[in-house]
Amino acid sequence: MRKALICPTKYVQGEDEILNLGYFVNTFGKSALLIAHPDDVARVKEKLDATSKKYDVVFVESGFRGECSHQEVARLQEVARENNCDCTIGLGGGKAIDTAKCVAEGESLIIVPTIAATDAPTSHSAVLYTEDGAFDDYAYFKQSPSVVLIDTSVIANAPVRFLVSGMGDALSTYFEARAASRSYSNVNAGLPCGARGGTAPPAKGTNTALVLAELCYKTLLSDGVKAKAACESKQVSTALENIIEANILLSGLGFESGGLAAAHAIHDGLTIMEGPHAYYHGEKVAFGTLAQLVLENAPMEEIEEVLGFCRSVGLPVCLSDIGIENITPEKLQKIAEKSCIPEESVHSMPFTVTPDAVAAAIAVADRLGSDYKTRGC
Repeated sequence: MRKALICPTKYVQGEDEILNLGYFVNTFGKSALLIAHPDDVARVKEKLDATSKKYDVVFVESGFRGECSHQEVARLQEVARENNCDCTIGLGGGKAIDTAKCVAEGESLIIVPTIAATDAPTSHSAVLYTEDGAFDDYAYFKQSPSVVLIDTSVIANAPVRFLVSGMGDALSTYFEARAASRSYSNVNAGLPCGARGGTAPPAKGTNTALVLAELCYKTLLSDGVKAKAACESKQVSTALENIIEANILLSGLGFESGGLAAAHAIHDGLTIMEGPHAYYHGEKVAFGTLAQLVLENAPMEEIEEVLGFCRSVGLPVCLSDIGIENITPEKLQKIAEKSCIPEESVHSMPFTVTPDAVAAAIAVADRLGSDYKTRGC
């Protein structure tokens, strides 16, 4: 059996860690293309200036336009060539990070998240959009980022909702990896190297990835509430450090090398509804996780544990929590059908999944979550 695990070359996390960014730029050369939204640059400008001076490196401003599109990637690659940049830095949220991955094409890439809202920073994949923001394509590269650098003091000062959303995304990691392991499904770590062409044989998840995914879940349960309180207080505590690591590193390695399953597929199905568009990725994935547990007929004790965690940190537990009120059977069926298209990860569940089964799971998860809230839990 062919197995695969993919991970960044270096993961570094600590308070004021951006002050050491110049050190990592120096491992590639003296200049770096900085891909970041102007607001994110402004948040860390003093630290960027300090590390630039200390390590004698140059950050080439890219004028990032905010969308990870083929046109923007091509423009930024030209900027990098014109300025003889030795490496690429993606600083900020998901769009800047994915754009940096596409510009670097798997070479000399430093990722500096300013929020802990998703597990994308460690991965070797990116999502491309059209210039007007519609989904376009996925891209996969030969390796994960060279360096993932996390400044915990920056994340502690970011809006709390981002951290909680990251916990929602991380919540699915263990349950999806467990399902993919039971079904011997292929994982993202074995996908083709899209930026370079050619294909790689498919691969299954490793035991290592599954263990990391389980640790991710245990960390959420033990430290999630305390980390949220720390972020609300804009303080870096041990619990916050643990949750940042869970949201970014444990979840990132867990999803990519452990596999996705129904939770993310149901998230994708929910996107056909207008209401959820106002909610973050991880918020919708949290509900998708509950629906997956119903779909696989998980023990009620496990479902109650997940419901309790979601309520304790403020994650959705029912459809109304993600903007869907009074759903009709017809709309529910359309969500389920979208979740079950052939290329979706729902087919990594260890049994045959049908749209009718997914529709039922969503409806039951909604009822369980609503009843849980009614009981005042």
